[in-house]
Amino acid sequence: MVDRVLNVEDMSVKYPGRGGLITVVDQVSLSVDAGKSLVIAGESGSGKSMICQALLGIVPGAGQVSGTRMDWRGKNLLELDEAGWRSVRGSEIAMVFQDPTAALNPLITVGSQIIDVIRTHRRCSRSEAKNRAIESLELAGFSEPAQQLRRYPSELSGGMRQRVAIALALCCEPSLIIADEATSNLDVSIQAKIVTLLHELKDKLGLALIFVTHDLGLASEIGGDLLVMYAGSMVEYGPVQSVLDNPSHPYTIGLLQSAPTLHSTRDNPLKPIPGQPPRPGTIGTGAPFVERCPVAVQGVCDRKRPTWTRVGAGHQVACHRFALDKEGGSL
Repeated sequence: MVDRVLNVEDMSVKYPGRGGLITVVDQVSLSVDAGKSLVIAGESGSGKSMICQALLGIVPGAGQVSGTRMDWRGKNLLELDEAGWRSVRGSEIAMVFQDPTAALNPLITVGSQIIDVIRTHRRCSRSEAKNRAIESLELAGFSEPAQQLRRYPSELSGGMRQRVAIALALCCEPSLIIADEATSNLDVSIQAKIVTLLHELKDKLGLALIFVTHDLGLASEIGGDLLVMYAGSMVEYGPVQSVLDNPSHPYTIGLLQSAPTLHSTRDNPLKPIPGQPPRPGTIGTGAPFVERCPVAVQGVCDRKRPTWTRVGAGHQVACHRFALDKEGGSL
């Protein structure tokens, strides 16, 4: 039986602007099951982190979150007040942030930070919280976890600080962990270890995992489903391997072509996507990617939003060219 922990339909995030509300995340739908993973990929500014913040009730400033539903284990997140969010945030849904240096207090020991989080969400003695902190650090890959309790973040390497951040996320035994660009500040070898660790924790503990990245190469390591975002909109969604083997949206294809591989040489250079993503509030009535799309059809792509088309088992794409193909049109 599938244990669906999160189901989101038509979630949007908007901010007040001079001419009205400005949409920064536009009608995003996603789901994730216990023991499964969802990768959210796209360029900077595509809305990836804003989705994560909306799922934790920490959208900054005057941002407004709306949607048809945001179900979390029988709770509607859209209806929670701040007290309700505090009961979910950190305890049931936890986040590993991009920069562990900013996420950790440099003036407090690792042990005190984890113990404080545990005692905030759980009724237990300091001794019990300390034992749980040691267990969390061990789960996060420390071979001598008890020794880490007395250390300060400045005494740890970047990879070790990120493991502490993962221990902080694990310490209250959440059902969902959101890793928001959790490996982008690490070198490649440490990055691979953190990705492997997150994958192993998902399988070992039955966690649901949302992994946010701009690197599609990491998506294949995480597995599960892949959601590709562009300018706040969903453009492609499906099983990771299906999307990577058969990328269907021109933006997804562009992301893959612009990523370095072992075959990238002077004679086989990268192909960057021309232009820049549009600023929030400047997207017209057409497809969000139309200004940078190499196969855009004038009179179609610039006038109306594309609908979703099924291109494989569980694999969908929002692109006019598939509808045109079905209607006998040409590109």
